[in-house]
Amino acid sequence: MKIAIAQLNFHIGNFEGNLQKMLQAVAEAKAQQADLICFSELATVGYPPRDFLEFEDFIELAEATVERLAEAAQGIAIVVGSPTKNPVIEGKDHYNSAFFLADGKVQQVQHKTLLPTYDIFDEYRYFEPASEWKVVEFKGKRIALTVCEDIWNIANENPLYTISPMDQLMPQQPDFILNLSASPFSYVQAESRTKVVRANVERYGIPMFYINHSGAQTEILFDGGSMVASPDGKIFDELPYFTEAVRVYDLDEVTQGGREKLQPREKMPLIHDALVMGICDYFRKLGFKRAILGLSGGIDSALVAVLAVRALGAKNVRLVLMPSQFSSDHSVVDARKLAENLGAPYDIIPIEPIYNSFMEALKPHFWATEFNIAEENLQSRSRGNLLMALSNKFGNILLNTSNKSEVAVGYGTLYGDMCGGLSVIGDLYKTEVFELCRYINREEEIIPDNIITKPPSAELKPDQKDTDSLPEYEDLDEILFQYIERRLSPQDIIEKGYDEKLVRRVLRLVNINEFKRHQMAPVLRVSEKAFGMGRRMPIVGKYLA
Repeated sequence: MKIAIAQLNFHIGNFEGNLQKMLQAVAEAKAQQADLICFSELATVGYPPRDFLEFEDFIELAEATVERLAEAAQGIAIVVGSPTKNPVIEGKDHYNSAFFLADGKVQQVQHKTLLPTYDIFDEYRYFEPASEWKVVEFKGKRIALTVCEDIWNIANENPLYTISPMDQLMPQQPDFILNLSASPFSYVQAESRTKVVRANVERYGIPMFYINHSGAQTEILFDGGSMVASPDGKIFDELPYFTEAVRVYDLDEVTQGGREKLQPREKMPLIHDALVMGICDYFRKLGFKRAILGLSGGIDSALVAVLAVRALGAKNVRLVLMPSQFSSDHSVVDARKLAENLGAPYDIIPIEPIYNSFMEALKPHFWATEFNIAEENLQSRSRGNLLMALSNKFGNILLNTSNKSEVAVGYGTLYGDMCGGLSVIGDLYKTEVFELCRYINREEEIIPDNIITKPPSAELKPDQKDTDSLPEYEDLDEILFQYIERRLSPQDIIEKGYDEKLVRRVLRLVNINEFKRHQMAPVLRVSEKAFGMGRRMPIVGKYLA
C-alpha cells in the first residue's frame, strides 16, 4: 500500500481555498499511484476555528467541503479532519472528527477522544469526546485513526487523561496508525513531538503516519514537520519545516524500518523561520502587502525590520526614523545604515516640534512639576501617533517591536511603542533578541554591529540606559523564564541563587502590568508560554502584586 501525507497551509474559514489545496494534493498523490492520502486535523476549516464553530452555517460549509472531497475519492482513499454535529442532545454540539472517504462517499468517521484544554487549546469548549473506537478496514489493512492529542496520553507520571484511544484500538489488531494533527510551533516542540511519536510506535509495534499543519494563523504558528515512524522506533522520514509538502510512502518499506531522517532543529534558525512565516501569513491571509515600523537605531526595531523585509520584500516595508532631542547621533546613523543595507524605503520625521507643542498645551497643568515618566511617554506616544497616521493614510500595517522582557515588566508605553497590528518579537526575551541578531549577521553584517554592541536605551531622557530601570537582561530574563515558562514560585527562584529583593520586584512588575499586555497586538508564539491566548491572567489579581 502507498500512503501519501499532505502537509498544507490552511486558512481558517476559507472553505473553497482549503478544498482546492486538498484537491490539488489528491491529484498529485494519484499521479504517484498512492492508495491513500491523509490531511491534518480540522483541515476543512483551518485550526483553530474557535467560536466560528458556534455558527451552524460554518459547520454546514465544512460538511459540504467533506462531500466534495468524497466525490474526489475515486481510485484513492482520503482521510481528512473536519467538525461534525453531535446528534445526541446531551453533551457538546460537535465532534472534532477524522473522515475516511473512499469510492465516492464517507465510509467511516472517528471522533477525537482527548480534547486539550491548556495553553492555547480550548477544545472542550466546543467538542464532545469520542466514546467508541473502531479500526478502518481498507485494502486488506486495518487502520487506527487518531486525531492529534489522542496519541499524547502515553503512560507517564502525571497523565492528563484517564483513557488512551490507542489502548482501546489495539485489541482490533491495527496494522498502522494515522494521526491527524494540529501541533503548534515552539522552539522545543519538534523534540517533544518526536518523543511522543517514538513512544507510540515502540509501545504498539506498528508504523505511524503523523500529519501536521504548516503556516500561521495569526499568533499561532505551525511548523509542519510531519513524520513517518517505523515499528523499530526510528523516524523513517520527517517533512520540512515551515513549508507545504506532499510525499508518498510504501507501507512495506516503512514497516521494515532501519533508517532515520530528521530535520535540523537549532533554536535560532527555527525561531527565525517561524517569525518570517508568521509575518508573511498574517499579511497574506488578511489581504495586506505593506508594513510600517519605527526604526529607532536600537536592536529590537532592527530585528523586526530584517524579519519584515525577509517576509514581505524590501519595497513593502516602510521604515520611519523619529529622532527626538534625546536621540544620540549614532542612533540615527545606525538606523539609516540598516535601512540602506536592507534596501527598504525610509523617512526621517523629527518629533521635537510635536513634543514641544504637547508640552506647551500642558504647561498650565504640568506647572511646578518635575520631568518624569509623563514627559517620556509623550515622546513615545508622539511616535505612535505618527506611525498610526501613516498606517491609516497609506494602508500599511504597523509592526510592534516590543520584546518579551519589556512586555513582561511593563517597560513600554501604551498607545506609544506598544502600538501595532502584530507583535513580531513579543515572545523573544531581550537576550534572545541579541542571539537572533547575531545569527542573522553570521555571514555578513546586515544589522550594523554598533546596534548589537551598544547598551540598550529608550533614549527618552539624557544619557538614559535600560539598566536605569531594569536589572541586567541576563538576570532579568532568567527570572522571567523561571516564572513565566516554568511557573516557579518566588521562593523556588530565590533558591536557584537569585537575589530575593530582585526576584520579588520582577515578579510584582509582571503581575501588575497585565493590563498593558491585555491591550497589545497579537504576539507571534515561538515559546512554550507566550503572552496572549495561551497565558490567561486576571488584570485585578493580587497574587505577588
